[in-house]
Amino acid sequence: MARTTTIRKYGRSTRKQTAEILFAQLPKTPVKSNSEAELEPEPEPQSAGKTELDLGAVPADEPLAKFKKRQGQSGLVVAGEVTQNGQELREGHEAELPRGAEGSEPEAETEAEESVYDDLRVLTWADICPPGARIEKIAEASYAEVYRITNEHGTSIIKVVRLQSPIKPQTKAQERSGLVDEEPHSEEDMQGELRISEWLAGIPGFVVYKEQYVVQGKAPKVLLETHQAFHRRMKRKDPDRLQFYPSPSRYLDDTRFLVVELGDAGTALEDFKLTSISQVWDIFLHTALALARAEDLIEFEHRDLHEGNLCIRRVCSPATPERFAASPYRFGHSGLDITILDYGLSRATNPEPTSPAAAPAPAPAIVAYDLEKDLSLFQSTHAPQCRIYRQMRSFLIHHDRIVPSTHQHHVTGTTTTPYPVSPATGEPISWRAYHPYTNVLWLAYLYAYMVKHFAGDVKDLKGFRRETRELWAHLDPGAPAGVLSFPSAGEVVRFAVEAGWVGESQVVDDGSGGEGYSFLSVVSAATRVG
Repeated sequence: MARTTTIRKYGRSTRKQTAEILFAQLPKTPVKSNSEAELEPEPEPQSAGKTELDLGAVPADEPLAKFKKRQGQSGLVVAGEVTQNGQELREGHEAELPRGAEGSEPEAETEAEESVYDDLRVLTWADICPPGARIEKIAEASYAEVYRITNEHGTSIIKVVRLQSPIKPQTKAQERSGLVDEEPHSEEDMQGELRISEWLAGIPGFVVYKEQYVVQGKAPKVLLETHQAFHRRMKRKDPDRLQFYPSPSRYLDDTRFLVVELGDAGTALEDFKLTSISQVWDIFLHTALALARAEDLIEFEHRDLHEGNLCIRRVCSPATPERFAASPYRFGHSGLDITILDYGLSRATNPEPTSPAAAPAPAPAIVAYDLEKDLSLFQSTHAPQCRIYRQMRSFLIHHDRIVPSTHQHHVTGTTTTPYPVSPATGEPISWRAYHPYTNVLWLAYLYAYMVKHFAGDVKDLKGFRRETRELWAHLDPGAPAGVLSFPSAGEVVRFAVEAGWVGESQVVDDGSGGEGYSFLSVVSAATRVG
């Protein structure tokens, strides 16, 4: 395939690319259509009601969550959620929890809780799983269980995180089964992920954030059944796998969860069968594009982008093999789109100013999960992605992609020492620092994963590997020391443009559903960016 002769040294330090140059015409997520506000009074706590929020009144520069808080709109039960062609309909009931009803907490602690849960509706599991609805546990993300809820109105994904609240003690049988009791999580950690979700909401390729609420109380039978079915399924894949989340049979009346409702993004990559090489091309390039945009706009690092956190869905019909072979491009033929999930370990910078225009510009607000809080993350060997956690940490320490022998082993050297001093900086490492190379590590992981799990024609796979040999050389963290690496996902996109895999005709969505069907940024300018 013809490609430009521009020579670039991947691995050099690069200045942040500006949105005006590289992503100038990036279309935002479509604004949902207006709907008339209609709220039925609910005199009894267990009665159902309906409400609609006029989303057309949301200011363009105001996050939806803040708008709803300002308007006095509380969250609504996920079972009545449906999103179709820009329209939203939520059905649920009010169930306010009186302040102080949780017990006689010290005043300071109560005030801390109120800063988070003041405006959140409190529901029961019966509200989430009403008769006739289907709930299925589909994943265990970082610090959260993930369920898919389906009813007559539609489908939503919910992430469920246990807050500081009591549960029944483990039984002897649960201890023998290898149950590792997941600790409840702090308000600060949860709010960090939610803020990142809001910042990413306008960037295509990231999950649609709907709302959040608290669920409290004992679990119904259907929740226990899907929990057990998920664990049995995982055990069949990995007999040594431990159960990290408590059984729903242990929930009490006072057990509380933060529930984040998301749009249904499709099927996780780990459950998606790759049958054509155009699917591999599109999934990889879509992911690189999404990460590159997020890097540019909010200095984003995902830090946990394994096959369970990347979802695939079909948005149009795929091109025929003949059309794919005849096209000069490699992107936009599969009919697939991707959605990146789970920002529990992520890092980002607030894109909005945090003070009035007249005041001096403040330092940007950074949200970053501190991975040093749990060194077991770097000691684990239960899954292939665990190596990437160690590679990320090694890069923070040594500012080099080569993993030293002291960091290769999961129980020796710097791995067991929190906040080690970096020889490169002379300072303790900080996960608040911006290192977009971590996105490159996860792109390399996804590339290798798809090559390993490809179920299509072997000849097509060989052709793909041959055509991307130079790309992989700069992606591979295990490449010889003399081979330079991509410093960011943005540079991976630049390489793809220069290679001719993405064409100018694919840059802007023309609405025709053809080769330009997807959310493509103006990456054609990348060949002219210094």
